[in-house]
Amino acid sequence: MNTTVLAQGGVEGSDPILNITIFGLFVVFTLGIVIYVSRRATSSASDFYTAGGGFSGPQNGVAISGDYLSAASFLGIAGAIALNGYDGFLYSIGFLVAWLVALLLVAELLRNTGKYTMGDVLAFRMRQRPVRAAAATSTLAVSFFYLLAQMAGAGGLVALLLNVTDGFGQSIVIAIVGAVMIAYVLIGGMRGTTWVQIIKAVLLIAGAGIMTIWVLALYGFNFSAVLADAVRAGGETGEALLNPGKQYGKSALTQIDFLSLGLALVLGTAGLPHILMRFYTVPTAKEARRSVVWAIWLIGLFYVFTLVLGYGAGALVGPEAIRAAPGGANSAAPLLAYELGGTVLLGIIAAVAFATILAVVAGLTITASASFAHDIYANVIKKGELSDPNEEVKVARITAVVIGVVAIFGGILANGQNIAFLVALAFAVAASANLPTILYSLFWKRFNTSGALWSIYGGLGVTVILIVFSPVVSGKPVDAVTGKSASMLQGVDFHWFPLDNPGIVSIPLSFLLGYLGTVLSKEKPNADKVSEMAVRSLTGVGVEKSVAH
Repeated sequence: MNTTVLAQGGVEGSDPILNITIFGLFVVFTLGIVIYVSRRATSSASDFYTAGGGFSGPQNGVAISGDYLSAASFLGIAGAIALNGYDGFLYSIGFLVAWLVALLLVAELLRNTGKYTMGDVLAFRMRQRPVRAAAATSTLAVSFFYLLAQMAGAGGLVALLLNVTDGFGQSIVIAIVGAVMIAYVLIGGMRGTTWVQIIKAVLLIAGAGIMTIWVLALYGFNFSAVLADAVRAGGETGEALLNPGKQYGKSALTQIDFLSLGLALVLGTAGLPHILMRFYTVPTAKEARRSVVWAIWLIGLFYVFTLVLGYGAGALVGPEAIRAAPGGANSAAPLLAYELGGTVLLGIIAAVAFATILAVVAGLTITASASFAHDIYANVIKKGELSDPNEEVKVARITAVVIGVVAIFGGILANGQNIAFLVALAFAVAASANLPTILYSLFWKRFNTSGALWSIYGGLGVTVILIVFSPVVSGKPVDAVTGKSASMLQGVDFHWFPLDNPGIVSIPLSFLLGYLGTVLSKEKPNADKVSEMAVRSLTGVGVEKSVAH
C-alpha cells in the first residue's frame, strides 16, 4: 500500500504539539524495543535478513499486516469510501483478494525453495549471475518507487496533521523519518524491523477498531443507519454512494482503467519484494502459510473497519467538509477522529499514521539492501566466494544507509507533487515482472534463464514506458477549482497511452515474453534441478529448517 501526497495545511482542531509528542513517544518506545532485540546477534546474514527464521506464523502474520497496511489504508481508503462509497471500497476488496494469490500460489512454495530473496528462487535451477542481477534490478526498482512514495507522503502527512506548511519544515520531517528508518535497520536488522511492524499493526488496527465501535455506538450499532445518514449527508448524489459506478462508471475507459488497476493490486501483492522476504522469517513452510492466513484475517478485519469509518465520515463530517479540508479525501479519517474524540483522539490517529510510514519504509529498506548485498555483491560480483562470512552483512548495512539517504533526498524532491504514479508503478512492476517469473519458475519445467530475463526486463521496461507516456505523467485537463492538472508534469502533454494503470497490458505481455523467451531459446533446463525444485517446493524435503540464533 502507498501513502498519497496530501494538500498543504493542517486539519482544523489539530494540536501539532500533542501530535508530535505522541509520535515522539512511539519512536522512543520502538527504538527501545529495537535496541533490546538487537542484543541477539545480527552479524550473520540469516539474522540480519530474516531474523534467523525465528518468528512464529502468528507473529509474522501480524508483521506482514504491519508491512502491508500503510497510511493510505487508513487515510486514503476511508476517504475514498466517504466520497465514492461502493467504488472506494473496491480498493479494499482488491488489496484483500490479493492475499489469496499469495497464500495459494506463492507463500509455501517460496519458503521451501528460497533463502533470503526472490533471486534465490530463480537461481535454484537457472544460471546464477544473470537471473540474480535481473531479480535484484526488479527488486530495487519496486522498492525505490514504493519508498519514494512513502517518503514524499510523509511531507504531505506533516502538512495535514502537524500544520507544517513550509517546504523546509516538511523536508526536515522527511529527513527525520529517513534517519529513524536507517536506525531501525542498522540496529535491529530484520528482527528489530519486524517488532516495529508488529507494534505498528497492533496500534493501527486497534485505533481503527476503536473508532469503528465509536461510530457504530452513536447509531445504536446499526450499520444501516450509518449508511442512511451518509446518503442523507451526500445530498443529491448521496444515493450513488450505495451503488457501483460513482467514481469509475463515467465511461468505458474509466472502467477499463479500474480493471487494469484491480489486476495490478490483486497480482502485484504476491510479487512485492518486501512481502516475499517476510516468508523467510519463519522456520518452516507451514509457518509461512500460517502467517499469510493470519495476515488475511487481520487485513480483512481492518478493511471492514475502513468501510464503517468511510461511511461514518460521510455521515458525521459530510462530503463537502471533507472535500474542502486540507488533503481532501485523505482528511476524512482525521476529521472523523476529531468529530468523535476531539484533539486527543486526533493526536493518537496522527501518531498512528506516522507510525505506518516508519514501519513500511524500514521493511522496504532492509529488502532493498538485502537484494543488493546478497544477489548483486555476494553472488554476481564476488561469485559466491566471500573471504569474510560477515562481509555480506557489512555491505547490506552500508547499502541501507545509501538507500536511506537517497530516499530522503528523493522524498524531498518529490514532496508536494502528484506521485501516485510511483505506487501504481510499484504494483504494476511487481505484477508484471516479478510474479510471472516466480510462477513460471515454480510451475513450468521448461522455463529457463532466457525466459526469466525476458519476463523480468521486459515486464519492467514495458511498465515504465506505459506509465511515462500515460496521463498520470502528462496530459490531464486543468482542474477549474485548483487551476492545476492532476498529472505530475504541468503544461505539457506527450501521453499516448490512455490508461493511468498499465497492468491490463503489461501483465499479460510479461507472461507472453516469459513464454517466448523460453521457447525461442535453445537452452535446456537442468532436469535434475527441475525435479529437485519441484519436490522441494511442494514437500519441503531437503530444506534446512531455520532456527533462531
